[in-house]
Amino acid sequence: MTETCGCVVLSDGRRPDDLRLAVESLLAQRGIELDLVVVGNGRTPAGLPQGVRTVELEQAVGIPAGRNAGVPHVRGDLLFFLDDDASLPEADALERLARTFAEDARLGVAQLRVESRCGGPISREWVPRLRVGDRSRSSDVTAVWEGAVVMRRRAFEQVGGWPADFRFVHEGIDLAWRIMDAGYRVRYVGDVVALHPSPTGRPHDYSSYFRARNRVWLARRHLPLPLGVVYVGLFALRTVPRLRSRREVRRALRGYRDGLRGAGGERRALRMRTLWRMTRAGRPPVI
Repeated sequence: MTETCGCVVLSDGRRPDDLRLAVESLLAQRGIELDLVVVGNGRTPAGLPQGVRTVELEQAVGIPAGRNAGVPHVRGDLLFFLDDDASLPEADALERLARTFAEDARLGVAQLRVESRCGGPISREWVPRLRVGDRSRSSDVTAVWEGAVVMRRRAFEQVGGWPADFRFVHEGIDLAWRIMDAGYRVRYVGDVVALHPSPTGRPHDYSSYFRARNRVWLARRHLPLPLGVVYVGLFALRTVPRLRSRREVRRALRGYRDGLRGAGGERRALRMRTLWRMTRAGRPPVI
């Protein structure tokens, strides 16, 4: 029986050429039944192939909430999330991923290996482990880069999906931690590739604020207080020197402040067993 994969492509409507490439790469997939929807996050997606269904959100709700909005509109025991500037170069990519999930009932979520579409620089964030090593090597990880991710629907529903209130940045960490705490594995799949434009080197305008705020939220939601303090403190020591202007510094400081002051979301403290699994996977929750 052919596996059904529900595919959600999130688009803000500003990259119609990239979006069309992403959708066409999904429509070219073979060996799997595809159920595809494009979510327009505050804008109507343009330039789509005929017959592709859309879900149009009146207002931009942020990246994780936009992904969540597409899930009720697709069928399948597997869910594949693809950003509109990413694409799949191989027509059997989803079939191979479905086979990987079928062979491992404990696998909850997997991230594809990301390569530059034009052979340019590679982002460090595309390999979510401390020691990158051979980028084609698969391994268990404790976070995912969010632009090309496949997930077991049962795990998605069990943990409540992407953290909608994060809006931008670090949602792949929060999701992976909750998936692990539910007893599943999180995997970096080095032999299945997604293509993405090379990083520009310029951070998004919103990133300084949300990186700081969401890092505090991760600690408050999931970590014991001593670990949480170290986790946020090391992040600040590592990132504050990289801020390029006083404006970015002010945004980061406001993010730390709001992370501490606000409600921070539901507390879901990770079990000690999960913290130990993260450490064994090479990324203890202080980094």
